[in-house]
Amino acid sequence: MTTVTRAQDAQSRIVLEKAEIRSWKAPIALAVFVLIGAVVFIAFGRDGESTFVLSRRVDVIQLADIVLPTRVACVVIVVLLAAITLWSAYLAYRARKTPVWALGVFGFLFVVGFLTWAAAGASIPVSGLLIGTLGISVPLIFGALGGVISERAGVVNVAIEGQLLAGAFVAAVVASITRQPLLGLAAAMLAGVLVSFVLAAFAIKYLVDQVIVGVVLNVLVAGLTSFLFSQVLTEDTALLNSPPGFDPINIPILSEIPILGPVLFRQTIIVYVMYVAVAAVWFGLYRTRWGLRVRSVGEHPQAADTVGINVASTRFWNVSLAGAIAGFGGAYLTLDAVGSFNKEMTAGAGFIALAAVIFGRWDPIKATLAALLFGFATNLQNVLSIIGSPVPSEFMLMLPYIVTIFAVAGLVGKSRPPAADGKPYIKS
Repeated sequence: MTTVTRAQDAQSRIVLEKAEIRSWKAPIALAVFVLIGAVVFIAFGRDGESTFVLSRRVDVIQLADIVLPTRVACVVIVVLLAAITLWSAYLAYRARKTPVWALGVFGFLFVVGFLTWAAAGASIPVSGLLIGTLGISVPLIFGALGGVISERAGVVNVAIEGQLLAGAFVAAVVASITRQPLLGLAAAMLAGVLVSFVLAAFAIKYLVDQVIVGVVLNVLVAGLTSFLFSQVLTEDTALLNSPPGFDPINIPILSEIPILGPVLFRQTIIVYVMYVAVAAVWFGLYRTRWGLRVRSVGEHPQAADTVGINVASTRFWNVSLAGAIAGFGGAYLTLDAVGSFNKEMTAGAGFIALAAVIFGRWDPIKATLAALLFGFATNLQNVLSIIGSPVPSEFMLMLPYIVTIFAVAGLVGKSRPPAADGKPYIKS
């Protein structure tokens, strides 16, 4: 009895020290951007003043323009960026993570610094920049939401490009014939579902490599829509390729909020549906039984099968839902943004949406923010070309991908997909 008591006393005196894990990824990534900022903003600094136009003439509430001396503002911003980097290094030394809000502030300051440097001697319309960003991002966000749902269920959705393109084509044709844009939206969703049916059938039932099926579907839809556009739509454009669009709906009071009001609350019904879709997908994935089933078949399908979840059926229907959402996003191109269908008009938007899914770590909110980043970089290229900025357009095209590499490698840590993503499940 005494021996047991002594052993218990010895065990009670054992103190387990918590292992300290220092990760220097975030400070190193931030330091790289500080170095880039110092070289571009200071070493190659520009003279003049940079003007940020916050309000348009039609806005009820007018805000004064912000005018910054370019060289001084760039130096101050680089100093602030360096301070955040040093603080991040201190946190890493203390085995603590850099807060997300600090990374957000760093990114905001870097963007402001870049805009200040690029707009030396010119004016940047802030509202116009943000409105264009949202417009470019809408199909990306719908595609990213479809990708999140599909891959959370365990199926790699490389066919987002084909789903967007099919939705754009069918929406244009149906809305043109019926003169009803709502019918065009419904038809676009059906077109996206049909593309997803093929992906799901080959990937889930016949166990074909999911990436190969997705690539083949993208090529098939691109070729089919291009052929029909050349042989059918161009023969009678007035009947088949002149769809009526949606008129913007101004939300009272909210639409008059400075800067954000015109951006968020003077939009068409498709954009408002997008707001609801982002919230609904997030809530559904993390707060409902449906979301639990989807995540279970994507993480551990065998365990899901043992509790009575039909893995194949769950994956099939959720891939179809993902196609419907992506098809809806494709309809935005023809019923809102452009007003007609053109060959390969998605221009790789599906692949950018897939990159947003990975950048956003398979989370609907983060994927949406990643899609907005891509949209911002793309629209920034257009704005800078208008004001005559010296920044090469080719650099602006590759900028979001460079940011993605740094973010995935350093700022957001290791990006891990669902454990069973892309792996077929064979019931034993």
